[in-house]
Amino acid sequence: MPSSAEFDSATRPVYDRGDDTVCVIGAGLSGLAAVKNLKEHGFGVDCYERETTVGGAWNWRNDRSPMSARTHLISSRPMSEFPDFPMPDDWPDYPDHARYLTYLERYADHFGLRPHVWFGTEVVSVEPADEAGRWDVTTQSTGRAGGTRTHRYLAVVVANGHNWAPRMPRIDGLDDYRGKVIHASAYKDPAELRGRRVLVVGGGNSGVDIAVEAGAQAVKTWHSTRRGYWYTPKYLLGRPADQVHVRAQGLPLRVRQWLYRQLVTRTLGDPVRFGLPAPDHRPYESHPVLNSQLLPAIGHGDVTPVPDVARFHRTEVELSDGRTIDPDLVVLATGYQPRFEFLDPALTGTDADGRPHLLLHAFAPRHPTLAVTGLLQPDSGMGPLVHWQTVAFARWLRLRAADPDRAAGVWQRLQAEADRPLTTTGTTGSPRHWFEVSYRNYLTALQRLLDSTEVPA
Repeated sequence: MPSSAEFDSATRPVYDRGDDTVCVIGAGLSGLAAVKNLKEHGFGVDCYERETTVGGAWNWRNDRSPMSARTHLISSRPMSEFPDFPMPDDWPDYPDHARYLTYLERYADHFGLRPHVWFGTEVVSVEPADEAGRWDVTTQSTGRAGGTRTHRYLAVVVANGHNWAPRMPRIDGLDDYRGKVIHASAYKDPAELRGRRVLVVGGGNSGVDIAVEAGAQAVKTWHSTRRGYWYTPKYLLGRPADQVHVRAQGLPLRVRQWLYRQLVTRTLGDPVRFGLPAPDHRPYESHPVLNSQLLPAIGHGDVTPVPDVARFHRTEVELSDGRTIDPDLVVLATGYQPRFEFLDPALTGTDADGRPHLLLHAFAPRHPTLAVTGLLQPDSGMGPLVHWQTVAFARWLRLRAADPDRAAGVWQRLQAEADRPLTTTGTTGSPRHWFEVSYRNYLTALQRLLDSTEVPA
C-alpha cells in the first residue's frame, strides 16, 4: 500500500464528483445492495471493486474469498435473499456458493449496477475533505499500471467485507512446527485433505464444516475446540432451522431455550455423549453452529474431538490435557479480523483490539456521511439486513440535505440508542460475537430509523 505521503491533499489534484454522488467500496453482496438502493434514491454512485467481477467473497476465484468447493449458505434461501429480488423457487433450501454467486450476478444485471462499478480498482485512502462531511477517495489500479487518482464524494459506504483477513492465533511453538499449517481461508477443496493426518482448530461453522470434510477424506482427523457449543441441525421440525428460530423469537427467552434443548438433543443428541465439552452457555448466548453431520461423523469414528491446543512441538501438537497428536496438516479455523486498510482507525472508532464501534454496526459516530454495511453476524441471512441497512443510509442522506434540523434530531436519537441490545440475549465478548445481532431485533431497529428518516415526496 502506498505511503500516506503520496496522498497529500495539498499536492494531488482532486476531482469533485458533485454534491449528490456517493462512493461505495466493494461490489459483493453488501456493495451491490448499496449501489442499487442509493441509485434508486436518486444519488450518483461510483463503486470501486478490486477484483474484475461482482460477487466479492462469494466468487471463490477472488484472492480474498474464503469459499471452498463445498461451501453452502448456512442460512436458508428465503432468509438470505434480497426482499425485492427473490431467488428461484426451485433452488434448494441452502444454495451452494456457485448458485449464490449467480444470484448476485443476476441482481447486478437486473438493476443495471455494473455500469456504476470500476473493476480492477482498489481504494487506498479515504479521508475527510471538509466540514460539510464530504470525502476524498484515492484509488489505484490493481494492476499497478497507473498512478493514484482522487475523487471527492458526498458520502462513503464501506462494503469491503469482514471475512477475508485471517485472525491467526498465538500458540507457543507454532513458528517452529514442521507440519503444514494453513488458515481456513486458504482451504479450497476436500482433495487437499486426502490421505493426510488433519487437525482442525476452531469450533465455529467453518471449523465444523472442514472437520466433517476431513473425516470423509483424511486418514485421521482431530477437531480441537476450546469450549462447548450447541450444534444446531440444518432442519428442525422439517423446516430450515433459521426459519423456526426466527419465528420463535416472539416467545420468552427461557421458553425458547427450553424448546431448543428439547428439539436439538432429541434430533442430534447430547454433545457430551460424543466426547465434546459441555456448552458453557445457554442456547442463543453464542452464535449458532449450524451442522447436522459433526456428531454422526464423531459417532462413526471419522472425527476425534480433542481439547484446545496448548503448544506446538516440531513434529507434534500438545493438547491442553497433556496428550500429544501427530498431524501433518493443521487447519486454523480461527476467524477473521475486520480490516479497513484505507481508513484511519479513528474514523470508525476502532479500538486497540481492532474492533470498530459503529452505531447499529453501520454508522460512524462522529462522521454522519460514513457508513459500513454488512458488518454483521446475524442468526439468519444477510440479504434482507444489508438491503434495509443501505435503504436507511440513502434515506438518511436525503433527510440530511432536505431537513438538517430534523436530521440532527434523528442523529441524536441514534447516538442515544447506541447501547440498545441488538440480540435477544447476551453473548460472550469474544471477537466471534463482536457483530452479533438478532435478525428480528436488527430489522426492528432499522425500521425505527427508516420511519424517522422518511422524506415526504
